[in-house]
Amino acid sequence: MRAWRAYIMGTELMRQQLHRELQEAHGMTIADYEVLVQLSERDGRRMRMSQLAGRVASSKSRLSHQISRMEKAGLVRRVECLDDARGVMAELTEKGMARLRAAAPTHVAGVREHLIDLLSGEEQAILATMFERVLKHLDELPTPPRYP
Repeated sequence: MRAWRAYIMGTELMRQQLHRELQEAHGMTIADYEVLVQLSERDGRRMRMSQLAGRVASSKSRLSHQISRMEKAGLVRRVECLDDARGVMAELTEKGMARLRAAAPTHVAGVREHLIDLLSGEEQAILATMFERVLKHLDELPTPPRYP
């Protein structure tokens, strides 16, 4: 129970802190940052909306509203999926990429300060191994979470 509660509180409070830092420095939410990161790492800087929802642990409906807001800000755009007429892709714009590049140093510094620098190299490796095991387990469930 001690490990579970520390994990739950630690991750939630760290996420809130990282959100505050991005908000204060760049006027960006951590949720928007995560969408920009996911898109920036894909070929053509685009991804199917359903796949993106899984990658950012969001419902399709919530992501759709988020993408609409980000579209209005010029950070992303929706494009048709060429292989599936029903599919919709989210695509990172140049403005979105510029915002991501500006915000990344703030986010990386926060992750280092609030997690990485608090752990030894061995602890970092153990943490990575533990959560890779958890992700593998969840992925092998009969109805796995939606992420690639």
